[in-house]
Amino acid sequence: MYMCDCVTMEKERFTMLLLEPGEIFFEDYSVLMKIEDLSNSEDTWIDGRLKFCSKSLVFVNKDIMQPLIKLQLKETTKIEQFESTSLTDSSNNVLSVYCKQYVEMLEKNILAPYKFIQKSIHFLFYFNYVKVEECLPQILQLHRATTLPTAEQNAMIMAIIYSRQSRVSFDTSWLEDLYEQVVVETQASKVLPLVINPGRVLLTTSRLYFQPYNNMDQHPVLKIQLKDINNIIKRRFLLRQVGLEIKWKRIIESKTEHVYLSFQSQEARDELYDNLVNQPLVLLETIPQNQMTMRWQNGSLSNFDYLLYINSLADRTFHDLTQYPVMPWIIQDYTSELIDFNNPDIYRDLSKPIGALEPTRLERLKERYVEMSEPKFLYGSHYSAPGFVLFYLVRKCPQYMLCLQNGRFDHPDRMFNNVADVWKNVLVNMSDFKELIPEFYDTSNQGDFLVNGYGIDFGYRHDGAKIGDVHLPPWAKGPADFINKLRNALESDHVSQNIHLWIDLIFGYKQRGKEAEKADNVFFHLCYEGAVDLDTIKDVNDRYGLEIQIMEFGQIPKQIFTLPHPKRFTPKTYSLYKDLALTSTEITCEDQPGNDDIIHLNECRVFQSHKENACFVIIFNEQNNDEIVSVGQDGMLKMYSIEKGKMMRSVSLSKLSLSSCISYYTTSNDQILVAGSYNNTLIFYDVKFGKVIDELTVHDDAVSCLIWSPIRQIIISGSWDCTVAVWKNNTAEKTIRSAECFIAQLEHDSKVTCINLSRDELKLVSGTEDGEISLWNIDTYYLLFNVKRHKKKVNAVTFDEECKNIISCAEDKSLNVVDIHTSTQIYCTVLEHEPITLTWLNQFLLIGDSMGDLNVWSLQGAAFLLKIHCHNGPISAVAASNDNKTIITSGKDGKIIAWKCTIP
Repeated sequence: MYMCDCVTMEKERFTMLLLEPGEIFFEDYSVLMKIEDLSNSEDTWIDGRLKFCSKSLVFVNKDIMQPLIKLQLKETTKIEQFESTSLTDSSNNVLSVYCKQYVEMLEKNILAPYKFIQKSIHFLFYFNYVKVEECLPQILQLHRATTLPTAEQNAMIMAIIYSRQSRVSFDTSWLEDLYEQVVVETQASKVLPLVINPGRVLLTTSRLYFQPYNNMDQHPVLKIQLKDINNIIKRRFLLRQVGLEIKWKRIIESKTEHVYLSFQSQEARDELYDNLVNQPLVLLETIPQNQMTMRWQNGSLSNFDYLLYINSLADRTFHDLTQYPVMPWIIQDYTSELIDFNNPDIYRDLSKPIGALEPTRLERLKERYVEMSEPKFLYGSHYSAPGFVLFYLVRKCPQYMLCLQNGRFDHPDRMFNNVADVWKNVLVNMSDFKELIPEFYDTSNQGDFLVNGYGIDFGYRHDGAKIGDVHLPPWAKGPADFINKLRNALESDHVSQNIHLWIDLIFGYKQRGKEAEKADNVFFHLCYEGAVDLDTIKDVNDRYGLEIQIMEFGQIPKQIFTLPHPKRFTPKTYSLYKDLALTSTEITCEDQPGNDDIIHLNECRVFQSHKENACFVIIFNEQNNDEIVSVGQDGMLKMYSIEKGKMMRSVSLSKLSLSSCISYYTTSNDQILVAGSYNNTLIFYDVKFGKVIDELTVHDDAVSCLIWSPIRQIIISGSWDCTVAVWKNNTAEKTIRSAECFIAQLEHDSKVTCINLSRDELKLVSGTEDGEISLWNIDTYYLLFNVKRHKKKVNAVTFDEECKNIISCAEDKSLNVVDIHTSTQIYCTVLEHEPITLTWLNQFLLIGDSMGDLNVWSLQGAAFLLKIHCHNGPISAVAASNDNKTIITSGKDGKIIAWKCTIP
């Protein structure tokens, strides 16, 4: 259960949930209470405690079978000090309260609707240990506030509270260590659903303390060790950026704890936040958003946990009923005897909001929309609001409903009685569009919120049926089975492949604007974040009205995604199979959910050809057969036939080393190989005629890397002269001419060591000797960003399949993932050996390292799958065929190895 558990009646009868939502409890007094109208005899005095609150006085009888009596200040007609000679204490230390109505609660210690007694009555309270004069002035102040309009009353109450609390400072005797230094002290309130408890926050160099002003909190002082804090989140509370949620882990119990604080202002919140995160002992477990999405895409994170994560990003928290986490309806069949999760017909259409699922209702809503004046809305009710949350949870947390609805439960016919009825209602009712809450998919609670565990008398329905447990679908054997099956549905393949569509509606690009209109996803304008700036509204009554309207209607989550959310990957098992019986290496995949296969990688052909390092290797198709081309430090270009298993050509291109090679076809379908040389030139070799057709000086220093753009028909070269040059291919001449075909030159601050193009050929990434990564727009050749993510030379760079991230590796042994939109580093790991080259094989990244090992890494899971030894020395290059059936590795040992692989 995520929401704060209801307080059991046996522990403490009085809780702040017995007050109005947000009402403040100040303190309590030991008193004797007497109802003057019933008797004047001394034996009618009743022993108990009087709770002094911002809008009421509550008497708690010492006899737990007797009801609590709440005197709402707005219902009182007179409050004064009472003078009488009938008391034994001649000081007449008695408070006299006249009221026209009072409330009885928890009679016989049973949770039930409150009894509102409407009669004029006179209460006397004799104070055992304090003087009436000490508390009477403030009670009278609060009483006067009740005569004002609601907004002005709340403003006056807050002024009284602030005045009262500003005179209090943190009691430093509660410090655990007298040597810890105070960093900052401020006022804040601890927030729970419908409950606000003010106090003082003190941050020291070793702990964070919260000391409530009253004695109602679980701890006299909450103490959090800074070293235990693992997450700090800024929150929006009551429409203002004043909330802070802090999570920490208790080491002994291995239990995660939360505290949610609200502050007087955003400045006060931010001051504490900044000081907290800057403390050396605070080490936050922050996982970048992209990496969490990658984990979910790969199946390392469940749909349930990912939705909770997104809810948290969007300011949805279990501490705030106005912004409670929202979950989707998944199943649409609640009448069948059996349910088949493989049948797509049982699932709700996740591409549509609840209000658009039923065509007839949607048509009627659209007709109303057309006739409506601006600002228009389709849905006059929201999918998540405090009342909807408690509609589902009333059996488990009845006190919350009584608090929210002024001591009353809903009419029995309007309660959550039958799952099938609720689903039908959200499909056809013109004002019901509510989604679900996390409890429907949380298997840890076993569906306890569906059971009337307290045995509360909720009344009878119109047909005479007594309200008890929630009626479940025929296919559910009980509450636990119902929740387990809903969770199985949420994690099913069908939902996994479609849940991103619902995310787009609730948290993403279809949440607002034109896309929301096209998706029939338009709500009342005030529920959108930023729709109105409450701080600019000076009239307290207007502001209060807007606050109430927004909070009761429901709030759209903070928008997290502005582009379509990526789809979850379809579960597959990838294997590299043995083709020819040569030496093999077997390593079991570890830490990969659902994949217990042994991955095999076996040599297919081995070519011992270059005398020195085989620097670069490519695969091209010649007469429907894969051919290999390699260039080396010996200045040789060599071609091999995989099918025949032998070298076909050996050509000396340069007296100096060759660094790189590309292949392209001319308009006459002649194939040209282009090699980059350390003598500053590009060397063009015609495969058909078997000769060098041109040699062109293109840089002032060695050509270090090359790439060919088949869409744009351009050659891009990187050089030690600190530039990347772009050349238009002159297909008529089969070669390029620098004067005629030069397009652009991209300047760098150090030697360019590697380049790569995105799959859509819209972006170019380059890496340099000093560890910098630069991203360029290929349409304009503008620099999009330049970041230094490595300490040493960048060896290789590449893009992921969706062109959302740049992956790079360097001499410092690090592998980095950088978000191309924000240039932020979202993943970094240090390998055992230096990674030299990067090549994609389907969804796997092949990383060749300095020890001759080929590492297989999953971007989606951010995990290494296996390591296979390939060469006696560093791997210089790795290439994969277009059909992913062949992998080629080249190494400093001069070998070229072809590997056959099969991906089922």
